Amino acid sequence: MRVFLGMILGALLLVAGVYVYDSMQTSTVANGQVADANRTIVNWDVAAADWNLLKRRAHEDWVRLSSK
Repeated sequence: MRVFLGMILGALLLVAGVYVYDSMQTSTVANGQVADANRTIVNWDVAAADWNLLKRRAHEDWVRLSSK
């Protein structure tokens, strides 16, 4: 049980660390070609859209399964 809790905690810390690192980097949109060397690791807008799509699909599948 401790191993699984450690894996989950590690994944959460990794995502939080990448988010903090990315939030401190300059944006290529804001600064043009000068900021190309400091691009963010994750495109957080795309990640949020994918997460919302996953949640919506899971909810729709749950409703479909529970209605049977």
